[in-house]
Amino acid sequence: MGEKAYRYQLLKTEGRAKRAQVTTVHGTVQTPLFMNVGTVGAIKGAVSTEDLKGIGTQVELSNTYHLHVRTGDERIKALGGLHRFMVWDRPILTDSGGFQIFSLAELRQIKEEGVTFRSHIDGRKIFMGPEESMRIQSNLGSTIAMAFDECVKNPAPRDYVERSVERTTRWLGRCKAEMERLNSLPDTVNPQQLLFGINQGGTYEDIRIAHAQQISEMDMDGYAVGGLAVGEPTEEMYRILDEVVPHLPQNKPTYLMGVGTPANILEAVDRGVDFFDCVYPTRNGRHGHAYTHFGKLNLMNKCFEEDMRPIEEGCDCPACRTYSRAYIRHLLKAGEMLGMRLMVLHNLRFYNRLMEEIRDALDQGRFAAFKAETLYNLSQDPTA
Repeated sequence: MGEKAYRYQLLKTEGRAKRAQVTTVHGTVQTPLFMNVGTVGAIKGAVSTEDLKGIGTQVELSNTYHLHVRTGDERIKALGGLHRFMVWDRPILTDSGGFQIFSLAELRQIKEEGVTFRSHIDGRKIFMGPEESMRIQSNLGSTIAMAFDECVKNPAPRDYVERSVERTTRWLGRCKAEMERLNSLPDTVNPQQLLFGINQGGTYEDIRIAHAQQISEMDMDGYAVGGLAVGEPTEEMYRILDEVVPHLPQNKPTYLMGVGTPANILEAVDRGVDFFDCVYPTRNGRHGHAYTHFGKLNLMNKCFEEDMRPIEEGCDCPACRTYSRAYIRHLLKAGEMLGMRLMVLHNLRFYNRLMEEIRDALDQGRFAAFKAETLYNLSQDPTA
């Protein structure tokens, strides 16, 4: 197999904030970065892979559970893997399916071996544990696979969180062993697949810190902080990041899973996070909410009925380059797919551009000032 085509190069720091470059078998990306969420191998809103390149997407994120239950990972492997299937030659991260199992499956049984649950599509019984999750992700051939873990809702009883984290650590060892085995097989889609471990522990900082120290010793390719933004106040999330991130390796990627708003991203970058993903830009876009540097617009509001300005002056997205707020509002009101598509493209471009601006600020040693100014602007009313 040879040596992995993988390198995490820390280029600059400002306080705890990190500016880095990550080289993978599917190309090099710049961090901090936002991964655009394409759950089933596509961004909701009729967005193509060509579109994603046009709006500056570096990494696409897809979901192990959803691709397993619909179309099937074995079929995708037979068709050449997820990159070939969705015609995307840049990095893909697949999450392990753990979060979906714990959030979607009402009837589930957790044991040491793994989790038994029923598909939300057809009700059939499915078993998934660390080995199964690794095999599915190996079949998909993603650039980065995520370890299988239990995502506990906040708040949760301390004794349950302790037992859950201990099991998640044992599962991580099994994930690593299975991934090494799969990467050595002759028919593996991506023999250089990377594996990120996930830190858990609810809102108990001592459990989080101990777990971070444990998994750091396991020498994973990167580390995620999971189980946040699942019910706890935002300030609690920031407090946990303050406590935990210093105990994860600085010379590896740090990924905050499922977060979040532009303000969340700025605060987390300041605390040493460099990978992000969230459904907000796409989901909110489909419902008429547009992100701008001066707060969020709801284009469904009547005040935009005759507004011929772009969503945001100076934005280079396909929507803002050509169409007005009034026209996009008309499309949304009429239920036209084009309205949702333009909104999603704008919001994803906004997020990708925000990350470009963050990287530029870090390169120039002015992130603190940029963060303060941007947070102030984001808190404004863009209709005022």
